[in-house]
Amino acid sequence: MTILVFALVALAVCALLVLVHRWLWIRLVRDTTAPGGRTRRIGTALAITLPLLSVAALTTGRAGAPFWLQQTVAWPGYLWLAVLLYLTLTMLVAEPIRALLLRRLAHRDSAGSVAERPEPVEVPAAAAPAAAPATAERPAVGDGLSRRRFVARTVGGTAAAVALGTVGAGTHGVLRGPSVKRVRVPLAKLPRAAHGFRIAVVSDVHLGPVLGRAHTQRIVDTVNRTQPDLIAIVGDLVDGSVPDLGSAAEPLRRLAARHGTYFVTGNHEYFSGAQQWIDHVRELGLNPLENARRELPYFDLAGVNDIQGEQEGKGPDFGAALGDRDRARAAVLLAHQPVVIHDAVRHGVDLQLSGHTHGGQLWPGNYLAELANPTVAGLERYGDTQLYVSRGAGAWGPPVRVGAPSDITVVELASFQA
Repeated sequence: MTILVFALVALAVCALLVLVHRWLWIRLVRDTTAPGGRTRRIGTALAITLPLLSVAALTTGRAGAPFWLQQTVAWPGYLWLAVLLYLTLTMLVAEPIRALLLRRLAHRDSAGSVAERPEPVEVPAAAAPAAAPATAERPAVGDGLSRRRFVARTVGGTAAAVALGTVGAGTHGVLRGPSVKRVRVPLAKLPRAAHGFRIAVVSDVHLGPVLGRAHTQRIVDTVNRTQPDLIAIVGDLVDGSVPDLGSAAEPLRRLAARHGTYFVTGNHEYFSGAQQWIDHVRELGLNPLENARRELPYFDLAGVNDIQGEQEGKGPDFGAALGDRDRARAAVLLAHQPVVIHDAVRHGVDLQLSGHTHGGQLWPGNYLAELANPTVAGLERYGDTQLYVSRGAGAWGPPVRVGAPSDITVVELASFQA
């Protein structure tokens, strides 16, 4: 039954995408170009090729295709998904404007044809032009361009420029690297000696066929400049295998913090082979917390596996990570998904650090993220437990962020006793 529901949903999504692409082709290609012309042929070819590249970008990794092929289709395929989103939104906004312009144009033409109709005049046969045309068209706008096509090109061109500009700016933001965000979190149980303790929170790097070693190096440089006391990588580090992405992750070896760097799995680690990455990050000098806890000098640091690990029998185990600890000490929990906050509350966690949501990544995706997560981004309180959700340092799918800039958060712990 579950497979049938999934198949029906997938079929409905595919049908919707086909209809959207056909509508965009009509508005942006058919209505703006001459029949049989070169421009129309190119536009039609792109309308077919780009969605196919998007499907390839989404499926080649899961299908085990060679990494070079994944890289080849990823950039155009993923970027088209972002362009498609904003092109559809801008064209939906532009559609009533287009209809209004065409209606006014038709009304003006209709009124003009009546007002300008000449009175019949008899002309002697000798004075008539020798080769008068049987019919005459209203003069076209510009170089023989019909007024209807001129409106279609103006509206479609403006919508395309807005969509491409939005995606271009969002791509630049990702490739420039994450900014540093600073948040102060008071903890009642934190001793005075730990006042000002800094944790650099890194989530959702998503190394893969698009974001590689250069992106990792930017993140490492940014984190090290903050001079944190501890670094927490809270999942979704990679989208791919160690053989394909091991070199991309290599700069992580240079992360530096007084109390070390810790790592917990995200759902994408389980799509990529979680155990191989747990072993590999350990080789890079990171400390994986697999449903485990470290008693640091001032507080307990715990980490749980991601929920996706339940499919492999390695899901989160809060009892193992937190069950036998001294509750008089403050506890900070690393957990990829914010939805486990209620388990954290039950186990007396003071602060949970998470990622997963990307802050929505592509507006209006934040509204969808709100449906599945208790907190999409920022700091919120649940009972005696505080939850901080990072927007992430990378991007999944399209290397684009709109309305949700990437960040590395320095969480500064504050003691009530200070």
